[in-house]
Amino acid sequence: MIAGAGPAGLTAALELLRRSNIMPMVFEADGQVGGISKTINYRGNRMDLGGHRFFSKSDWVMRWWQEILPVAACTPTGSRDDDRLQLRYQGQSRDFEPNKIAAASSDEVMLLRQRLSRIYHRRRFFDYPLKLNANTLLNMGLAETLRVGASYGRAQLRRRYPEKTLEDFLVNRFGLRLYQTFFEAYTEKVWGVPCAEISAEWGAQRIKGLSVRKAIAHALAVPFRSRADTAQRRTETSLIERFLYPKHGPGQLWEAVARRVAQHGGQIHLRHRVVGTERDGFRVTAVHARDEVTGEVRRVPCDFLLSTVPVSELTAMLDPADDEVNRIAARLPYRDFMTVGLLVRKMLGVGAARSRVQGNGMPPDNWIYIQEPDVKIGRLQVFNNWSPAMVADPAMIWLGLEYFCREGDELWSMDDGQFIDRAAGELEKIGMIDRNDVLDGTLVRVPKAYPAYFGEYSRFGKVRAYLDRFSNLYPVGRNGMHRYNNQDHSMLAANSAVTAMLDGGRGKAQIWKINADDGYHEEVDEVA
Repeated sequence: MIAGAGPAGLTAALELLRRSNIMPMVFEADGQVGGISKTINYRGNRMDLGGHRFFSKSDWVMRWWQEILPVAACTPTGSRDDDRLQLRYQGQSRDFEPNKIAAASSDEVMLLRQRLSRIYHRRRFFDYPLKLNANTLLNMGLAETLRVGASYGRAQLRRRYPEKTLEDFLVNRFGLRLYQTFFEAYTEKVWGVPCAEISAEWGAQRIKGLSVRKAIAHALAVPFRSRADTAQRRTETSLIERFLYPKHGPGQLWEAVARRVAQHGGQIHLRHRVVGTERDGFRVTAVHARDEVTGEVRRVPCDFLLSTVPVSELTAMLDPADDEVNRIAARLPYRDFMTVGLLVRKMLGVGAARSRVQGNGMPPDNWIYIQEPDVKIGRLQVFNNWSPAMVADPAMIWLGLEYFCREGDELWSMDDGQFIDRAAGELEKIGMIDRNDVLDGTLVRVPKAYPAYFGEYSRFGKVRAYLDRFSNLYPVGRNGMHRYNNQDHSMLAANSAVTAMLDGGRGKAQIWKINADDGYHEEVDEVA
């Protein structure tokens, strides 16, 4: 039994079918698969919720993705002979048979995309991650650059120890001045709390080894790096510059996986929410799944339960006798997310991007981090630059304006039309568009998008210990583990869970080690 048809749930379902005679049954509350990695189709314009770069330092994940959707024939950089094409990624060469590489015009393919993300601050563009180049120095000015350098030097001489908070983590790696300029306000916009209240564990998982020292090394190495090295094994995750991307967005891949699950005998029930469990001691014996259309609740016996539902909901369904476990789980914090899709005729080509924009003013970025304090928008996606196929009319610009909020707050509760109008006004306010060029818009709300690392999270170990007592229960995925995982981390956790299931429960502890510390992906190349 699998609760949730996101990357973790679908990976587990397909791996069970490939590696055993178990026929998985998947219940998904949404009307489509993919979880937060789904693709929203609005009048032919496609939205990627949060932006999903298909990159992993796991060979297993890279092979898995490309077995589902082959890389378009135009992306390999060389060929060995008439029968094989070669693509370099993960620091290695991979040969592909021609019948496994679709034509670039095919729809069922992955595209090789160039990554560009920048910071928009003081109505100017800065590279993201920050790079020590002429553009950064020019935008900051000589005096501010010297102050930043002095602040970084002081941080290295007087490092904060132990690193308890995200503020400690960032100041140690960037210095107080750079932290206050580029990290503090934006991070608090995202999470809604001061960095001094967020665990340093978030930085270790999401920013990993990035620092001023790594930025310098990266800048020096760029001229000598092979462009054929798609996955760039030795590059920190935050500095990756090329990635694979499904032609029609991330949901395209997970829809293809769902079809394979069904073709091999697995069952996927959309609009069915797991609302309860039955257990015999510390073994789950059945789940209750509610049809969200009819309201009917059915009882389904299970041998295993792989859960991707939020830990707070799962724990309540397991009805722990320990009141403290109940309280901690119920109070685990989340950050919710809203994306406005905005179709515009043109943009204004502001700031340092002017020399790189297209004729309609569209910047070359995948997304832009908006660090202006006078607006609520957090990030701006340019969907055209993820894949041209994301836009119905290639002459138009299809944007995603991302807002971080809390379910039930002022932003979340705003009327759709009012919110879309506000978002357009904010983009006009910071000089990126003229509101008269807006043609259409839509709004998507995503509850519990980001498990948060503050508040009761500091006591999460007690909840985890309770869940681990269940012999046939496997919490995986971003919400299932209350861990800010990328989709490849969720896939690796699901694959490890399948391995443990088929090995009598041995190896369950390995699931929690995935994306748990700074060195995981640098030390472990493959989990199979």
